[in-house]
Amino acid sequence: MALGLWIGIGIVVFIVLAIVLMYNGLVRLRLRVDNAWAQIDVQLKRRYDLIPNLVNAVKGYMKHEKGVLEEVTAARSGLMKGSASSKAAASNQITDALKTIFAVAENYPQLKANENFMQLQEELSGTESKIAYARQFYNDSVMEYNTGIQVFPRNILAGMFNFVKRDFFEAQGKEKEVVKVDFN
Repeated sequence: MALGLWIGIGIVVFIVLAIVLMYNGLVRLRLRVDNAWAQIDVQLKRRYDLIPNLVNAVKGYMKHEKGVLEEVTAARSGLMKGSASSKAAASNQITDALKTIFAVAENYPQLKANENFMQLQEELSGTESKIAYARQFYNDSVMEYNTGIQVFPRNILAGMFNFVKRDFFEAQGKEKEVVKVDFN
């Protein structure tokens, strides 16, 4: 009788320990996703802070391309507010607008030679690389988290404690199109 009681207690302790370990694993995965998003936010904030300097450096040279500068400013205002998906959309819009500014800058030799513009362009380029890396890390973390909440037996625990699926950071619109290269 005593042996059966100890076996029963051992099984209960094992089950409780397994549940605690699975729950803590899910919490770790969720926190990794939150941290990964925070890293994207840090880089978006850095880009947000660099944009006014870039716009001011370019303003005097690009009077005819005023629409491009207004587009960058409008997208910048949407970057730091709203949900993750709205920030992602604003980030993609800014990326497109910045590409346009740098392409238009090719038409202004004095601007291309401007040391301040060159430094800002280099800083923004570095920031764009960091954003790309942070997006990749975020998507890897989301994949690991989503897998963790969908596999058995964690899916039962995840459902009980409201661990919900997270969305990936996806490319929007023009970023999905095939790039056309023309050397003519």
